Amino acid sequence: MKKNLFILAGPTAVGKTEISIKLAQKLNGEIISADSMQIYKHMDIGSAKIREDEKQGISHYVIDFVDPHQEFSVVDFKNEATKAIDKICTKNKLPMIVGGTGFYIDSLIFNYDYANSHKDDSYREYLKSLAVENGREYIHGLLRDIDQESFEKLYPNDLKRVIRALEVYKLTGKTISEYNAEQDIYNIPYNVYYFVLNIDRAKLYERINKRVDIMMENGLINEVIKLKEMGCTSDMQSMKGIGYKEILYYLDGKITLDEAVEMIKKGSRNYAKRQLTWFRKDKRVIWIDKDKYKNDDEIINMIFNKVNTLNG
Repeated sequence: MKKNLFILAGPTAVGKTEISIKLAQKLNGEIISADSMQIYKHMDIGSAKIREDEKQGISHYVIDFVDPHQEFSVVDFKNEATKAIDKICTKNKLPMIVGGTGFYIDSLIFNYDYANSHKDDSYREYLKSLAVENGREYIHGLLRDIDQESFEKLYPNDLKRVIRALEVYKLTGKTISEYNAEQDIYNIPYNVYYFVLNIDRAKLYERINKRVDIMMENGLINEVIKLKEMGCTSDMQSMKGIGYKEILYYLDGKITLDEAVEMIKKGSRNYAKRQLTWFRKDKRVIWIDKDKYKNDDEIINMIFNKVNTLNG
C-alpha cells in the first residue's frame, strides 16, 4: 500500500511556515523540511530557519543537522527524507514536505535514480576544471547547441545540474528531459497531495524585501562573521546561499553594506521567480492563490477539506 505524502511548497517569503504548522496540527502530521539552506547548523537568520517556539510542538526533520563545512547533495536529501517519512508513518502520522527547494521535492516524487544512472566521474571532473578555468557561464553555454531546454531553464550558477545535463547527453545522446521522459518517473511509493502557495507578485516582492530587512535587524552580519571565524569560506556550498555570499562580499570589502542588502533582495526576488517556474512544470500541483482568501485559516480549511476529498 502506498504511503500518503503531503507537500506544501511555494516561493521564498510566501508564508509557508505559519500555514504548515497549523496544517500539521489539523492533519496529524509531522514536517520534513525541503529547504537547501535550513539543513545547515549555525545558519539560522539568513535561512529564515523556524525557531523552536514557532514549531508549537510539531516535530521537524532534515533541518539544522549538517555542518556548514560539509557538502550535501540531493541524494543525501532523498535518503534523509525517506527515513523521516518511514519514521513518521510508523507513528500513524502524515509526513508533510514543506519548503521551496524544488529539486529536493522532485527527488521524492519522481522516480529519478540520481545516484546510479549514467555516471561519468572523469567527465564531471573535466567539466569542473573547465568551469574553474573559463567560468560557469562557459559551461552553461555548452548546453546551448545540445539541450536548448536545459540551457534556458538552468542558470550558470547551478553548476551541478548544468554538468549533469551535459553528462546525460554525452552518455545517452539524449537531452536530460528526453532521458527522464523514458523513465517510469511517476512510479513512486506515495500518494502525493501537492499544494503550492502563491501571491500577487508585487506583494511577494514586498514581503521578500521586508524579510531581508528583518534579517539584517536580527543580526545576519554577526551570523556570517561567526561562520567566517569557524573557517567557512566563499567556496563552500553552504556559503553560496543567498544572503551569505553577499554579506561575505561586504565583509571582504568588495561592496558596501547597502549594495549587499540590495543584492540579497534582488537575488531573493529572482530566486522566487525561478521557484514558481519550477513548480509550474508538475501537473500534480494544486495552486493556491493567497489573495483569494481572507486569511490563513481559510486556506488551511480549504487544504484540509481538499486532502480529505482526495483521500476518499
